[in-house]
Amino acid sequence: MKALIVDDEKHVRDAIRILVDWSSYGIHDVLEAPEGQTAIRIIEAESPDIIFTDMLMPLVSGSELLEWIHQHAPSSKTIVISGHDDFDYVRHTVKYGGMDYILKPIDEAELNEALLKAINARKSDELIRSQSQNQNMTINQIKPIYWDKVFSNLMEEPSIYPTIANELMAEFSIHPHTRQGRVAILSLETMQKKIKDKFASNLDLLCYSIANITNEFLRKDQVGYAFRNWSNTHELVIIAWRNVETLPELIKDINEGIYRTFAVRFDFGIGTVKSFPLDIPASYKEANSVLKQRNLLQRGNRIYIYTLNDHPRMTTLHFSKHQEKIRLALLSSSHEQIQTAVNDWFKDIRTVEAITTEHLDLWIHEFTVFKSRCLKELYSEEQVDKLSSPVIVSNPFIIPVDEEGRLSIPLWQDEFTQLMLNLSTFLTNQHARSHNIIYEIAEYIQDHYQEDIALQHIAERYFLSREYISRKFKVEMNENISDFIERIRIGKAKLLLLNPLLKIIQIAEMVGYQDEKYFSKVFKKTVGISPNQYRKDQARAAKIN
Repeated sequence: MKALIVDDEKHVRDAIRILVDWSSYGIHDVLEAPEGQTAIRIIEAESPDIIFTDMLMPLVSGSELLEWIHQHAPSSKTIVISGHDDFDYVRHTVKYGGMDYILKPIDEAELNEALLKAINARKSDELIRSQSQNQNMTINQIKPIYWDKVFSNLMEEPSIYPTIANELMAEFSIHPHTRQGRVAILSLETMQKKIKDKFASNLDLLCYSIANITNEFLRKDQVGYAFRNWSNTHELVIIAWRNVETLPELIKDINEGIYRTFAVRFDFGIGTVKSFPLDIPASYKEANSVLKQRNLLQRGNRIYIYTLNDHPRMTTLHFSKHQEKIRLALLSSSHEQIQTAVNDWFKDIRTVEAITTEHLDLWIHEFTVFKSRCLKELYSEEQVDKLSSPVIVSNPFIIPVDEEGRLSIPLWQDEFTQLMLNLSTFLTNQHARSHNIIYEIAEYIQDHYQEDIALQHIAERYFLSREYISRKFKVEMNENISDFIERIRIGKAKLLLLNPLLKIIQIAEMVGYQDEKYFSKVFKKTVGISPNQYRKDQARAAKIN
């Protein structure tokens, strides 16, 4: 902290210096001025935290200095030290923010008490200012998220408009009598590889940056607002409520503004002008439709405007036609077979004249079902949901495009081929793992035969489906898992029956059967005779030998 002593008498300035242990208060710079004019220059240059001033000084008096400080350096705390017990001086001191009024000769205790009070007030102001700054920073960070949510809700439920109309008026100057609106959508699905790679780990930052650029254009004339759609994280939505007829021209300017920052352009879909706010969802649906129906194989102007003549592009090509060949290729673990199967699929794709995002959505859905089918041969549905391998987890599909923004089939084929190779490796490893696990399960049963071993318990323990364990156990061990458990238990029971001191009910419990009658039934079914008869026969044979 810094302090400034202003007095035209040097011995007074020296006295103040001597009477205060400055370092104990955290004050490391003590400055001096012989009158008010010099003090003003020092205050402008050094911004002292505490100022001691006399009232009667040449050039600029203490009263004038207090007024100047109050206006130009309000954060500084002032203490008046005067030789005059004058009510007008005291009143002037209070009026212009003085912390205390001390009479000369200076009392050490009074001076230090006044200084401590001034320092505490200064620190309190700093704390409040810091808290206010932090709060403002937090609000500024939260506000975009808040408005994203508000506009996303408005787009889906325009009936909420009356409840937020005042907020929208205050923030965006939306006039209560606004009657027209229009929606545009910026799609992130076709962003170029260089921007996709740059923001691969932080898509939120990209969206935030693009929204800022877009809103610079929109808010210039209070045209509308751009926000991230909470229902679809791969699109930025613009709702315009002013100059709606010229929105396409403004969108072109926005796209050029984005290009100047990121050196890429994005695809926009624009709906027709509708009534605001009730028909905003309809305009959004049109903007989304025209984006979904654009031919990704052709280079467009990036701006797609919905018209009533737009019709869906249908396709008869389905991924399901190739999935069995691809499945067998995956199980073969042969890179050559996998590439051949994938090539056949993309050979069909190349015969299609138009590919839209709706076509891609269909094929992605079919592939997702296919992948789930492959996994369910190993895992239960619940276990598939818990798998965290990058090969298994479905990330949002970013359409692979070339430098001109067209769908790149070669790039897409390369990505898909690599995905299939990775999936094949994963499935092969899981099959190898499951081979070993079956023997682990067999050992587990041998070690825990006396417990209540349920197939569900084994499935949960080894993270495999019950159906898969049953099927695989039969293949690996040449018997059903239930028969294996019974065989182990009955084998142990035979040994225990040789001990005449053990009762049948005890033996039943010791090998995992809580019901003696059921144990006897299983034993007779397996061995051909009852446990009692087996014990007698073994005892008789022992005597003969």
